[in-house]
Amino acid sequence: MPAAFSRKVPLTELHCHLGGAVTPAIMWGIAHSQGIRLPTKDYWEFRDMITVSARRGRSFDGYLQLFHWTELIQSSPLAVERSVYEVIGGAYRKNNVTTMELRFNPMKRNRGGEQDLDHIISAAIRGMDRARLEYPVTPGLLLCLDRAFPYPLNEIIVEKAIAYRERGVVGIDMAGPESDGFRPADYKRLFERARRRGLGITVHSGEAGPIEEVVEVIEHLQPTRIGHGVKSAYDPRTMGMIRERGITLEICPTSNLTTRVVSGWDEFRWIFDTFRRNGVRYTINTDGPEMLKTYIRDELSSLSRLGILSVEEQLQAAEWARQASFVGGVSDLPLPRRAPAPRVQVEREEG
Repeated sequence: MPAAFSRKVPLTELHCHLGGAVTPAIMWGIAHSQGIRLPTKDYWEFRDMITVSARRGRSFDGYLQLFHWTELIQSSPLAVERSVYEVIGGAYRKNNVTTMELRFNPMKRNRGGEQDLDHIISAAIRGMDRARLEYPVTPGLLLCLDRAFPYPLNEIIVEKAIAYRERGVVGIDMAGPESDGFRPADYKRLFERARRRGLGITVHSGEAGPIEEVVEVIEHLQPTRIGHGVKSAYDPRTMGMIRERGITLEICPTSNLTTRVVSGWDEFRWIFDTFRRNGVRYTINTDGPEMLKTYIRDELSSLSRLGILSVEEQLQAAEWARQASFVGGVSDLPLPRRAPAPRVQVEREEG
């Protein structure tokens, strides 16, 4: 890897899903500690079940199906706290990621309402606080809405994000499979409310769905960032809107190759060239490092080795990520107070 990206250079990750970021060994332990009945008693089969593999094949729908088990295993306050703590700590130890935004849908962690939503979110915050106590990191949480959810459920998620915005929830995201049935205009008022209350706005778009949706997302939801957004390279109008509004793209190369959203590195070369010509800002991310078996430095290394991004462009992408992060204010939050050490009184023996 280029010397400029030694371990001493801190990195920022903006696009990482909790369901794809916990190591299989930790997930295995969490599942058994909660008594979850898994479809296999063999760890290696389990590992293959929750990670991308050649046997499973590559497709966008196939990738989304991997989250079935990871979200189920993470569906309790204890599991969410442990997961968030492990992901943030692991990202720092393995890749010196000091600024990290971790996103998840709390309603996909409460067993359909069986678990209290506030307990799930509070547990994620506790996990984040534990990591901040142990490592020099500034993490933040993004709460994901889902295109497949009815509006009232997504509205609840936004209200929870607003309620916890001063405790480490830094923004919201609209995730889920892109489809012609999703209308960004329906969420204009809700996203505007979140923005007014100080939350950052990012939206999954321009990944596997229609290119036209990106324009609608920009016009109606006014995101600061767009998750993936690789399809926008094929529309000059969209490129112009992204540049003019200062929107930053969250690019996840291995994820897009795995889901066949992008056909190969040659297409990625053209996509990055298009971004470069249009003056569009982009960042490099993993999407889900453990599920996809990649880390942010692996992504940068591949782009460098293939001559797609120069060292200077990689450093620029890292700086854009730092500038575009929503977690700037999280480092100012008070850390959990440590309980004072009890005073031990030693009685002297009379003699």
